[in-house]
Amino acid sequence: MKKVLIVDTSILCVWLNVPGMDDCGPNHDKWDQQRVTAKINEEQQADTTFVLPLASIIETGNHIAQAGHSRLERGQALAELMRKSANEQTPWAAFSEQSTLWSQEKLLELANSWPALAAQKLSLGDATIKDVADYYAQMGCRVEILTGDSGLKAYEPPPPAEIPRRRQRQ
Repeated sequence: MKKVLIVDTSILCVWLNVPGMDDCGPNHDKWDQQRVTAKINEEQQADTTFVLPLASIIETGNHIAQAGHSRLERGQALAELMRKSANEQTPWAAFSEQSTLWSQEKLLELANSWPALAAQKLSLGDATIKDVADYYAQMGCRVEILTGDSGLKAYEPPPPAEIPRRRQRQ
């Protein structure tokens, strides 16, 4: 079963060394540069497909633009990941796969569903990341949201049910 890793802003900022964002997550589950890099390497070795949601791109870009230093270098690093995603360079999924999530119908669904999510403290960006995760889960993929945000992590889709194989008669 294909595994998809949805990369959230919190992890992306740590991975790209955005100034002031050296770690993320609660004290009992901290993500730092070393842990993020190890996870990314592990998932690459496992042939996991990486997904860069639009919300992660925009939010990370905002953090980079507001950083106290290294804006050009960090901006170039994010731009390189955007190129890899746009060009579907392994292990990145093509960003265009997410285009259906920005159709008129899907934007109206988001407009209708998000206020209730906001009441539960889920940001609009996180709501769209949740939608990306649900999209891949509906395609039959095992989905992990790589995030330091336990609130967003709670919306990770459950793994698809394994269909038992029948034993062959001999």
